[in-house]
Amino acid sequence: MATAHLDTEHDRLAREAYLQLASAADRFERYENPHAVRIAALADRVAQAFHLAPQDRKSLRTAAHMHDLGEVAMEREYIRREGSLTEEERLDLARHPAIGEQEAARASADRAVQLLVRWHHEWWNGCGYPDALRQNEIPLAARILRVADSYAALTDARPYRPALSEAEARQQIIERAAIEFDPAVVSVFLSLPDMEELRSFARSAEPVVSIDESETLFSSFS
Repeated sequence: MATAHLDTEHDRLAREAYLQLASAADRFERYENPHAVRIAALADRVAQAFHLAPQDRKSLRTAAHMHDLGEVAMEREYIRREGSLTEEERLDLARHPAIGEQEAARASADRAVQLLVRWHHEWWNGCGYPDALRQNEIPLAARILRVADSYAALTDARPYRPALSEAEARQQIIERAAIEFDPAVVSVFLSLPDMEELRSFARSAEPVVSIDESETLFSSFS
C-alpha cells in the first residue's frame, strides 16, 4: 500500500511539473489561451475512441503537454514574431521535435513520451519531419497528436494570423486528410461530441456541430 501511495504522489508531482512546462511553452509561443492542455484533452478523447490502453493514453497526454519544448529550448525569436518564416528559418525550426525529445528525456518523461514528442510532426504521406515516417510507421498516438495539435493551433490566434473559425479549421483538416493526417484519425476527430476544447477562439466563432457522416466523407481513403 505504501508503494502505491508513493507512486500516486510521484504521478501527481510529475503531472504538475509537466503542466508547468506546458504553460511555459504556451507563453513562449505567445498563445493567449491554453494550448497544450487543450491538445491533451482533444487527443485523449480521440484515443478513447480508438480504445488505446490507459498507459498509452497517459503517455499521449504527457506528450501533448511537452510537444513544443524543443521550440522553447531553441529560443528563436522568429517563432514569436509576426510574418512568414524564411526557408532557412523553416529548416531550423524542423529541428525542434528532435530537440523536444531530448528535453522530454531531461524532464524524466518515459521513452514513449519522448518518441511521441519526436514524431508529432510526421505526415501520413511521409513528407513530415524529422524522420519522414509514413502511414502506419507513425505510431497511432503520434498520428492523433498531429491532428489535435493542428486543430488547436488553427482555432487560436497566432502572431502571423487570426484564429480560424471551427468550420474553417475542420475544412482544412478534411483537405489535408491522407496527406498530412491519418484519414481514420480525422474521421474520428470530426465525429467527436461537443466539448469545450473544440471551441474556436475566433472572434465570431460558431457552435461546433459533429459530423456524423464522417465515415462517408472518408470512405474513399480507406
